[in-house]
Amino acid sequence: MLDESLLDTPEGLSEADRRGLLRGAAEAGARVRVAARQAIEAGIGGLKPDGRPRSVLIAGPGAAATHAADFLGSLAGPGSPVIRLAPSGVAPAAGALRWELPGWVGSVDLLLIATPDGSEPSLSLLADQAYRRGCSVVAVAPARTPLAEAVTGAHGLFVPMATAPYDHEEPLAASSPGVLWALLTPLLALLDRIGLVTAPSDALDKVADRLDQVAERCGPAIVTYSNPAKALAAELADALPVIWTEGAAAGPAGRRFTAALAELAGRPALVAELPEALAAHSALLAGPLAASADPEDFFRDRVDEPAALHARVVLLRDRPIGGLTAAPAARDLALSHDTPISELEPASGDELETLAELIAMTDFAAVYLALASGA
Repeated sequence: MLDESLLDTPEGLSEADRRGLLRGAAEAGARVRVAARQAIEAGIGGLKPDGRPRSVLIAGPGAAATHAADFLGSLAGPGSPVIRLAPSGVAPAAGALRWELPGWVGSVDLLLIATPDGSEPSLSLLADQAYRRGCSVVAVAPARTPLAEAVTGAHGLFVPMATAPYDHEEPLAASSPGVLWALLTPLLALLDRIGLVTAPSDALDKVADRLDQVAERCGPAIVTYSNPAKALAAELADALPVIWTEGAAAGPAGRRFTAALAELAGRPALVAELPEALAAHSALLAGPLAASADPEDFFRDRVDEPAALHARVVLLRDRPIGGLTAAPAARDLALSHDTPISELEPASGDELETLAELIAMTDFAAVYLALASGA
């Protein structure tokens, strides 16, 4: 059950936020600025690459590396060389995960390692393996960790992860907003230098400013009726989120939102991109999860019966209304099955700014849903 009264009680939200999630969301802009500065200090700004790598492999544990690879691949555009190296192992623990380079990796490839831990033995071995194959290595991780030493020993480039004092108070959630931007920002600066994405320093400054603007609109002191993140959290209280995305930047944001709902709030969600989502989820909206699929049964015992879970469409778009869009068809499909729909669309800006705004707004919504539901 969602305690909606808690959403408009900043002191209560702060007390419930034992993992520092709200602070991470609110300080995302500051984290981008610190991470960008540390990337320059580590030498990324002075790199003079010989050309674009054949492939860019990203390794790291949990949602942070997955989302980073997804975002960078989207920003790189069609034919992106970004590949995520998925780990194997018997448990999601530092000593149990294993990463291996594909057999074809060599001197024309680039390995990126992104982790909020840095103690994973297999990542240190991966850096050494890449060095022996002539593959360039860049890592973003906490300073003074075994991985930092391994990357330095492999003649790679190590960028200290931008951290805050409270990061060490509780274990960091992989979907934490602070973790994402601390790892993603140096990788954006690096791929800008090699010509794979467009993310110069002024673009990162705009991203930080956009994140600050979202924090002002969605912060805990802003009441629910004028706070889009709190409003979305309240709308998803007893719903199965069916997240539909439209646009290149909205796709990765929707997938991150789905992961954050599961990890932070303990809520299941489905995600698909328009227009394919209309066919993929049409039967779902017409089935037992539809809002109209709970016919009254006079003889049914409702004492202490939990509320039925019904679908609610969340439409994330990174393009303005107008032009070629499947949004009207999406609205028609949802409303034809009496399914409520929520929409989020960022203000105008380049692809990196719109992606940042969608991430920030959905991060705040996932955090509020987690705190108000006691997750």
